[in-house]
Amino acid sequence: MSSIEKIVEQALQDGYLTPAMEAEVGRICDTASELSIEEYMSLDRLMGSLLTGEVVAVPRKQFINVMEELVLTEAISQVAEVEANSEKTLDLGDVAAYALNRLPPLYATTEEGASYQREKARAELSELIGQQVAESVGRSLNQPEFFPERKEIQRSEEGLLGQVNKLLKDYAHDFEQQPQAA
Repeated sequence: MSSIEKIVEQALQDGYLTPAMEAEVGRICDTASELSIEEYMSLDRLMGSLLTGEVVAVPRKQFINVMEELVLTEAISQVAEVEANSEKTLDLGDVAAYALNRLPPLYATTEEGASYQREKARAELSELIGQQVAESVGRSLNQPEFFPERKEIQRSEEGLLGQVNKLLKDYAHDFEQQPQAA
């Protein structure tokens, strides 16, 4: 039994499709060169169960990491300064990610919480943020180009159901499940 089949069985058993399950099915569909008939049938079952309400997709929690916006603001400033004064071009995403991995997250679920986290970070962490971004810029300037074929992470607007629907249309346009004799 493939991972897709296991995930669908778990979702049918629990009555819920979690964001982690959705992401794993999406990852498998994105990386697989070809899906088996069983996998298509499982995806079809999942789609039907989601449409009938037998399985409910658990929404992602709405929250923000205030540290991301603070680091990004600082990274934009430092990267722009480097690029204005040299021939170098830096990847803003790489600079921000390196710094974020060395700083504490500051999550909030409300605007009030985000404002509190911003003020706290400005008062207590602005120097540390600047240092981590500067270290990241320095590392980026001195790093040889590895894996030039790598691709950025793409966010999909269509979600799991849209991806499954597109995959079914692309790869199984002639497939229709035949009723089984009882």
